[in-house]
Parts: sequence; structure tokens; C-alpha cells
Amino acid sequence: MKNKGLIFFLIILAVAIVALIAYDYSSKRPNKREPNPYSYNIEELKNVDPSLIKYKESKKFKIGFDKPTGITVCGDKIYVTGDRSCKIIDFAGKLLNEIKIDGSPKTVETNSKKILVATENKILVFTPNGEMLDEWDIEGEKTYITAIAENNGDVFVADAGGRRILLFTDGGQLIRDIKGEKSSDVGKGFIVPSPYFDIAINNDGELWVANPGIHAMENYTFDGKLRAFWENTSMRIDGFSGCCNPAHFTFLPGGSFVTSEKGLVRIKIHKPSGEFLAVVAPPTKFKGDLAPDVTVDSMDNVYALDFNTKMIRLFEPKTSNNEPK
Repeated sequence: MKNKGLIFFLIILAVAIVALIAYDYSSKRPNKREPNPYSYNIEELKNVDPSLIKYKESKKFKIGFDKPTGITVCGDKIYVTGDRSCKIIDFAGKLLNEIKIDGSPKTVETNSKKILVATENKILVFTPNGEMLDEWDIEGEKTYITAIAENNGDVFVADAGGRRILLFTDGGQLIRDIKGEKSSDVGKGFIVPSPYFDIAINNDGELWVANPGIHAMENYTFDGKLRAFWENTSMRIDGFSGCCNPAHFTFLPGGSFVTSEKGLVRIKIHKPSGEFLAVVAPPTKFKGDLAPDVTVDSMDNVYALDFNTKMIRLFEPKTSNNEPK
């Protein structure tokens, strides 16, 4: 009798344990769990206070690329790369010239004297008319060029694969390899988890670098020393989130940053000191998750190369030709 009683007790205990496990599993199923108090509602983040949006979209036009890659404005012309060429178009979208590229172009930079086009590991130099002048090989086993910036004969090349910035003369002679090494208590080096690594020079001749892995903008001397920085990691409209943001940036004539983000796609303006200033285009303006490349003209107009729609989209200030206040 004692053995039967023990067996009966063990059966009851086993049934109770199974029932408890089943209840615990059921309560933790995705549709049964308590809401995560720290989660973000992405759809809510796509909606932006209309009072913060200081630009309006006024024009968009196709450029005929299956895979557009980069854009810049110089004078009254737009230069855009993609597929295996660099197209030069006017502000109405009319094709003025097309330069054939031996390879897949990644980005373009230009001034009144030269057009600089980057492939994955080369810089191709052309005259304004599209005649080939020179070709620079960028050495490095992991080299993957993502941006070019030029200032009075100094040419900076951003290499996302090598996590470095290279400084060349306008004749292609390598002067310096800037690795973004820790030069102060705040320096963290270049953290580039994916091929988004942008650089630009403002009207004061200062080199700025997007350090995408830590959502920072960093100012370096031409000697490669970190001089200043600002950063803001946040899903809110004033900050940057996800991997590798800001993905692209440029400067308005007055010195403010124009930034473009991937994932939660949006284009914004930040003061030279980093504070959020205004929205050019909110997330609801975009389909897909690719960050548009951005450039500007002398009238503060922002040109966005939309990789999802394969179009150039023009955003103009709502009130004036001056930077939003």
C-alpha cells in the first residue's frame, strides 16, 4: 500500500509540474508577454511635428541609373555617379554630358578645374569636359572608398574598408594616412561597421568626418589630430540611431550640417555646434531604408539622391534662401 501511495503521489506531482511548465510557456508567448516599456514604436517615430519641417519638396527627376551611387553640386551643375558613368546635368534635369567609367563609381567630387570620381580602390581625375587626366591607385587589401573631399589642392579620400582617411596632393601624391587613432580622452578612432563613411570640408576649410559607429561628427586637423566633435545617440528627431549614422552629410553655405540617416530615413539640419535645428525631409517622405546622399547649392537648396526611387529630389527652404532659424 505504501508503494501504491508513493506512486500516486509522484504521478500527481509530475502532472502539477507539467501544468506549471505549460502555464509558464503560455504566459511568455509573444502575444502574452507584457509590453516592453523600453521599446520604440517606429511608426510613431516616422511622424514629425510639422513645425520642425522647414523645407518643402519642389522637384524630382529620374537620372537613368539602375544603381546610383553619389551626387555633388558645383556651380550650376549637378554631378551624379552610378552604373558605369558620371552624368553632368543642369538644375532642370537636362543631361549635359556623360563620362564613361572603367569600373563601378562610388562617389564624385568636383571643383571648377577637375572632376574626381572614385571606384572601390581608385581615384579617376577628369577635366570639366570629361577628358581623362589621371588615375590614382589606392593601396590596401581592404580598401573601399566611400567619399572624397577637396580643398585648395588637398584631396581627402575616405576608405571605409581600411577605416582611414588619406590625404593626397592634387597630383595624386600621398601625404598622410589619418587613422582616427585615440588622440585624447574622447577620441575613439573610426568605427565603421559597414560601408558608410563620409567626409566633407566646410567653408572655413575644416575637415569633418562622420564616425558612424558612435553617431558622432568629428573635426580633424589636416595633420590628423582630433580637434572637436559632437555626438548624439537617440531615436528622437534630434539624434542618430541604428548602425552607421549619419550615413551621409554635407554643409550649408553658412556652416550648418545637413545629415542623412538610413534605417529610419530622414534628412535634418544641425547647427555648426551640433544642436538640432530643423528637418528637411521626415521619414514619411521615403520608401525603403536607404539613406539618400545629399548635396546643396548656394541658395541652401538640398538635393537628395534617393537610392530607393533612383531619383534626384530637390528640397527648398519654405520661407527664404537663408538657413532656417
